[in-house]
Amino acid sequence: MPGKHARLGYVALVVTDIEAAASVLAGDLGLRRTDCGVGAERRTAPVFSVGESALALFAPDDPYVGGDAKPGVHHITLEVDDLDEAVADVALRGVAVAQGEDRGLHGRRRRSLSRAATCGVRAYLAERLNLEPSVPGPVERLDHVGVASSDNRAALDVFCARLGFPVESTQTDLEVSLSIESFTSDKYGVAQHARRPQIEGGLRVAFVTTGDCDLEFLQDLDPRQDATGTAEGPGTTKQDQGAIARYIASRGAGLHHIALKVRDVDQTLRALARAGRAVIDEVGRPGSRRARIGFLHPRALHGVLAHLVQREDA
Repeated sequence: MPGKHARLGYVALVVTDIEAAASVLAGDLGLRRTDCGVGAERRTAPVFSVGESALALFAPDDPYVGGDAKPGVHHITLEVDDLDEAVADVALRGVAVAQGEDRGLHGRRRRSLSRAATCGVRAYLAERLNLEPSVPGPVERLDHVGVASSDNRAALDVFCARLGFPVESTQTDLEVSLSIESFTSDKYGVAQHARRPQIEGGLRVAFVTTGDCDLEFLQDLDPRQDATGTAEGPGTTKQDQGAIARYIASRGAGLHHIALKVRDVDQTLRALARAGRAVIDEVGRPGSRRARIGFLHPRALHGVLAHLVQREDA
């Protein structure tokens, strides 16, 4: 199975200003830049090593991402030792592979997996890129790539049962409000009544390990949640759920955000804010897997939603 020897290679990001986004990744976050050849063409794209994986930047009109892509996380590559063997294996396991191959970064061969077969995730099987890793800095590695999911069970069937990647963990995120009525009388004292807790927002979450990082599948738990509005202040579970609901309503299930594992989330958020980068969370807040997290505004990476993760590895 590919998952035994495969790992997440690079994540393709579509940004509205390549050099400005590159300045954040290299200048503010200290990631090593390599300009890689694109397909069989005589041009390059900036690629940034982050742990064993990498981030590659493309303009919305770049033919490599279809020529009319929306800003955000576009596709991932799953790097394998033997492309032909991996393609034959996943096809036998019921994961559709597009006919014909093309050339990826540095001219590496790749084959596209059907989005219908991968629950909306644009993914390629590809030969290894083998970039030089980044020097130590504020970012340790890519923690995970977030996926807006309409069906976590189906996603786990594809990526675990068929592609062979292990489940790291699953969890349920809930934001619950509790209302209390208080009756205060100068004669009879105080009486209080607690109403039943109300779920404000929720997500079903599944992490699937793909090398030194994970895919994070996020499924709306409460369909009654209003999916309107935009979060500008510090995030909450309700806002996170609304973001997933809005994404699926506008684009369908698919790749949603990236998360970078950092040594100190508060220090990194402060440094980004001092550099003029827009942040949603000014300080870290509790997140999945006993982490402290902080979201950057999509303006910071010119159309890509990203957040920072500070946590101890299990």
